[in-house]
Amino acid sequence: MLKALTWATVALAATAAHAAEPPTYQQPSAEIRAVLDAPALPGHSLSPDQRTLASIALTRYRSVAELARPILRLAGKRIDAAASSPQLTANIASISLRELTNPGAAERVVKLPAGGTFSSLRWSPDSRHFLLNRRTANATELWLGDVATARVQQVKGVRLNTILEASVAWISNEEIIALTVPDKRGPAPVFDAPSGPSIQESMGRNSPERTLQDLLKNSQDDALFSHYAASALRRIQLSTGASREIGAAGLYTGVEVVGTQGTLITERLVPPFSYQVTWNDFARQVELRDFNGRLLRDLGIIKLKEGVPVEGVITGPRDFWASPRADGAIYWVEALDGGDPRNKVPFRDRLMRLDPPYVGEAREVHRTAGRLAGLHFVDAGDRAIVSDVDRDRLWIATDLIALDGAAKPQRLQDRSLRDRYNDPGQPLTRVLPNGRSIVRVDGGDRLLLAGAGASKDGDLPFIDSYSLKDGKATRLFRSGPTHYERPITLLEGGAMQGRLLTSRESATEPPNLVLRSGTGFEQLQALTRTADPAPQLRAIKRELVKFKRADGVELSFWLYLPPDYKPGERRPTLVWAYPLEFTDASTAGQVSGSGSRFVTLAGASPVMLALDGYVVLMDATMPVVGDPKTVNDSFVEQITANARAIIDKAAELGVSDPQQMVVAGHSYGAFMTANLLAHTDLFKAGIARSGAYNRTLTPFGFQSERRTYWDAQDVYLKLSPFNYADKLKEPLLLIHGESDDNPGTFPIQSARFYQALAGTGGQVRYVVLPHESHGYSARESVGHTLWEMSTWMKRQTRDPRAPR
Repeated sequence: MLKALTWATVALAATAAHAAEPPTYQQPSAEIRAVLDAPALPGHSLSPDQRTLASIALTRYRSVAELARPILRLAGKRIDAAASSPQLTANIASISLRELTNPGAAERVVKLPAGGTFSSLRWSPDSRHFLLNRRTANATELWLGDVATARVQQVKGVRLNTILEASVAWISNEEIIALTVPDKRGPAPVFDAPSGPSIQESMGRNSPERTLQDLLKNSQDDALFSHYAASALRRIQLSTGASREIGAAGLYTGVEVVGTQGTLITERLVPPFSYQVTWNDFARQVELRDFNGRLLRDLGIIKLKEGVPVEGVITGPRDFWASPRADGAIYWVEALDGGDPRNKVPFRDRLMRLDPPYVGEAREVHRTAGRLAGLHFVDAGDRAIVSDVDRDRLWIATDLIALDGAAKPQRLQDRSLRDRYNDPGQPLTRVLPNGRSIVRVDGGDRLLLAGAGASKDGDLPFIDSYSLKDGKATRLFRSGPTHYERPITLLEGGAMQGRLLTSRESATEPPNLVLRSGTGFEQLQALTRTADPAPQLRAIKRELVKFKRADGVELSFWLYLPPDYKPGERRPTLVWAYPLEFTDASTAGQVSGSGSRFVTLAGASPVMLALDGYVVLMDATMPVVGDPKTVNDSFVEQITANARAIIDKAAELGVSDPQQMVVAGHSYGAFMTANLLAHTDLFKAGIARSGAYNRTLTPFGFQSERRTYWDAQDVYLKLSPFNYADKLKEPLLLIHGESDDNPGTFPIQSARFYQALAGTGGQVRYVVLPHESHGYSARESVGHTLWEMSTWMKRQTRDPRAPR
């Protein structure tokens, strides 16, 4: 009786504590609020002719009211049915245009009319116009912008359907084909009651599907998805606004111009649909059409991706590409290993080619040892760049191939996927008159490669000229030690020939665009003068700290010291980390980031807590090294070794109190956080955002784990903090978006973990953010998350600014 009374008293006390809290969104400190509400830094988009630069400022946060708009959750999509668009878009706050050929000329501000939200700027191939989407309460409109006047106007009578695809096909500089709401769509189906139970059946067939959310559940969902996702191909004359539907409506997922012969390639979803996978893995019909929508040839079906081995692919054609050049060839890839990565074969994939007039059989032009991961057409000769990935070694190889299959491939890179130091960079592209992009080749034999330039001294971006004749790279430019300068493109043509456009910043200077010229690009001309939106952040001291764990694996973290920090102080510290798997220790220790970057904080960045007086160890490296097949066997031991080394180094620096350290992370970092608290006593408390804690609920793999629960049951059980709830006694703050749609991190993961901790006497607080997904986007949610984190730090450690 006494025991029952004690538990009842505890329960009443907990209930009273919850009731005392105001049931409203809380705001963080004034210092953090000032940064949250500062204007965003603009992004930039260069026109295809490289003469006009658009500066685009996005709306930093949406409101929770926008998230609360009615949506449908169908086939893995979150649909704003009224507007025929996805639930979330990147909203544009402002646009301005400037001429690169006359940098001294005044900016032209694009006046965006009130009402609705604009998104998706796209240039016309001749750079004289641009397109925008505007979402209103009941439609997604198409707007046309004139570059010369910076004016925009609505293209009347066009209601876009961007649920499955938002791109358009340019059939000339003045004419496009877009996906729109069908003229004769009619009203949506209405169901007053279920038509019957939801039934699924699997009779002896292996179907190891990953855990996914918002899936179709029954025939009524099928009908709603088919109604809202269906679109019509619409041919639109931009200069006059005249438009008409072409062909039949369908569930189109893509439309693209093929070559220069007036041909389109389209893909559309076809039933039966799946209740196990999302829309992008449904079966697709691939077809060739003319510009009037008339069917020229059925290229076949991309199979439904269901019942495919873990990390495998479907058999038969998949991933179609259309040549952007005049030849108009069509390419696709097919598996040679039955789609199963466990099969040992000399070649995994082959690349097929079909030429106009698209009759007869396709021919094989290339084979890859690993899984083909990308095809990029090159602007000189019948060539392309092909990459393939070896899953077992976590290795990437890239070749320049002859698309007629005649010449031997030329190897361009061959490295570990995790090896950032030897990443040669990505080739620059240019836009063709049909609106398609193609890899740029200068002088007939030189690729231009722009890369992050990762090194032991941090990221030093570069641009190289790579000779296809001798395979040697010549460095044209590399960022210096005082500024972080990222090459955007090497300009070509006219007065701009040979000038380099870069984005230049430092620890105290915000990113601005610079035009470099002269020998070695030593002459600099500023193009933009963006002001510091949050100068108070410059008072935060930032430093890259490198060290080793006990077995010699190199580690690092970015140390952020509060503005009022005084040398010699040991303050409560937040350690923010995310585990990554590596096949060898050398790549695990590679440094990322740069001390010359301009610090900007977006969303619920943990660095914000430095403004409240805490030391923050950001992006503390958390490598797990080993064979990809079995690397998770030592996951707990390795993250424990990492954590010990991080704590020891922070204590050695004299900035952290090792008894006052809190570990935190998001998603897989939250999973790491819970495991560290469950298996060690290294940290005073933890903060876990949007994580997964019971791996039996993700039985067909998670993150890089390729074994199923039944293959490695002991690993799944050991790596499930849920199973150790009775042993996890450090205080843990759980935060989760109510509508998390990320595979594996269902909100129930946090709900059940909270129940397990609360039911076994743990110290836990569980915060559910209404309408939020895996990342938190509403201003109210971001502010409340930071308030929760800062308040939790004070509760579990101390106020770093209060006298000790």
